[in-house]
Amino acid sequence: MGILDTVGEIVGAVAAVEATDKVDPDASLLTKGIAAVAGFKGAGALEALVEKKEDEGGTEAADNAAPQA
Repeated sequence: MGILDTVGEIVGAVAAVEATDKVDPDASLLTKGIAAVAGFKGAGALEALVEKKEDEGGTEAADNAAPQA
């Protein structure tokens, strides 16, 4: 899912820049650039966390579905 990961990271960057514009309409290019990088990295970290939780949840669900002796 490389393309979906990249799209998610880009969306995170755009959202961070838009939020920066809402908070400070006169923000400098440097500030917007930092916000874009932070949004990009944050979205990637969030996706990794969600994937990790899904992997852990899948094994727990399988363990819970097994008959108890």
